[in-house]
Amino acid sequence: MSEATSQKTGKAMVDGGSLVVKTLRSAGVDVAFVLHGGHLDPIFQACMDQGIRLIDTRHEAAAGHAADAYARQTGKVGVAMATAGPGFTNIITAITQAHLDGSPILFIIGAAPLRDAEQWPLQGGIDQVAMAKPVTKWAAQATSTELIPHLIAQALRSAHSGRPGPVLLEVPIDVLYRRIEDFPVPAFPEVFTPAPANVAVSQVIDMLQQAERPVIVAGGGCLFSQASDQLIEFAETTGIPVFTNGK
Repeated sequence: MSEATSQKTGKAMVDGGSLVVKTLRSAGVDVAFVLHGGHLDPIFQACMDQGIRLIDTRHEAAAGHAADAYARQTGKVGVAMATAGPGFTNIITAITQAHLDGSPILFIIGAAPLRDAEQWPLQGGIDQVAMAKPVTKWAAQATSTELIPHLIAQALRSAHSGRPGPVLLEVPIDVLYRRIEDFPVPAFPEVFTPAPANVAVSQVIDMLQQAERPVIVAGGGCLFSQASDQLIEFAETTGIPVFTNGK
């Protein structure tokens, strides 16, 4: 987007799309999987301006599944974007898959303008957040441009913390296009991973020492908790064979 300044303060002005991308960049996001839709144009423009690679797909579900694969392969949060209405309903299959498999993905969904609520605007008229809540860890609507960085930070915190999973932020088009004075976006929130109690660890060690033919069955949690090196060291030290599941 072209540079603009406030006539009152002389500060730089940015739109909601730029705030979305600035916050994603602060979290280390450098790629997003999308299918173009006009509701999200300010985000796509800001991605090109600020260096986030856009991988365009032929179907919204493909964008969601690609973000899921990216999360599984890298251990990072995947980002997928889809436009409002049918674009959202197309991608909800990928959201559900991520929910079942515990993949940390941020889904950013376009929406009709807030000012047109209950007026049946283009691709509007459905409660996308309500539809997404049963298959996400967190889902919300951005009701003001100023809230965008805070909501994305909260979404990323929820996607990573505890058992990973998908999160969804709906951003109406008028919230995205509105221009406000620029301000620093929050730093990426610290993620606290769960850990077992000491007594539980002791019980597991006792059980392992008594086992005659132990095996290790490793799931996707080893990837997302970045425990691969520890798993290899433990297996090589103990000589216990390792099996992995489909993830």
